[in-house]
Amino acid sequence: MKAETSPPMNNYRDLRRLCLQFADSIGSPVFYGEQEPLIRASRQAFEKSVTVHKCLKVVAEEGYFAGHAENHIRNVAIEAGAIILIESQGSPAVFPDGERLCFLAHVAGVLHDIKRSEPEHARLGAIESERILRQINFSPGERVMIVKAIANHEAFQTHEAIADSRGQLLSDALYDADKFRWGPENFTDTLWDMLALRQGENIPKLFERFPHSMEGIVRIRETFRTSTGRHYGPDFIDRGLEIGRRLYNQYLARQEEAEK
Repeated sequence: MKAETSPPMNNYRDLRRLCLQFADSIGSPVFYGEQEPLIRASRQAFEKSVTVHKCLKVVAEEGYFAGHAENHIRNVAIEAGAIILIESQGSPAVFPDGERLCFLAHVAGVLHDIKRSEPEHARLGAIESERILRQINFSPGERVMIVKAIANHEAFQTHEAIADSRGQLLSDALYDADKFRWGPENFTDTLWDMLALRQGENIPKLFERFPHSMEGIVRIRETFRTSTGRHYGPDFIDRGLEIGRRLYNQYLARQEEAEK
């Protein structure tokens, strides 16, 4: 508790350590406890797939974007696969090929941020992913499903409705798994990885934008698309927001101390 009341705030590394402490005290999102068996099944399938690892290599060669590197795309891919397994178990007549859809989610998750450093990264990532998938011998139908899912994963953008229920589930699962990252992971990893890329940015400038950035996270709370995402997503967001609030309050308190 002492670390929370008198935190060092000299640089982003200090802030990251503080956020990790907050995250530990708040606890992990409920999704990881209640859905652990299917998350584990998705992870095991991910690690065993030769095609998935081929895609990981392609993305690594293309180059990662700070905050959206290998850990990010692995988490998105594995949890998108888990969402599909959960949804397909709940509707086996509609989604009898849950394991295959899980595999497609793994591929989509690995490729979804391949153009993250570019404007309109979802659209450009979809175009690049189609080129890559043609070289890996996917069927035209599955290639289209993956490409559309990647094109649809950006927040606060109009997304294309997909007539095929399998393709819609794939698209929605990828979106939801990506937006799970706006929870605790945003404050324990993503924010600081991105800040490290902009080494000249000072801490006061970061906190000037903090209230506005928090408003954007709040908006994500109502955008989850699958039933699984709508059930578990708000918990991710609420835990992330609590970390952010504690961090911001500590910063304001330290500023007040410095002005006395």
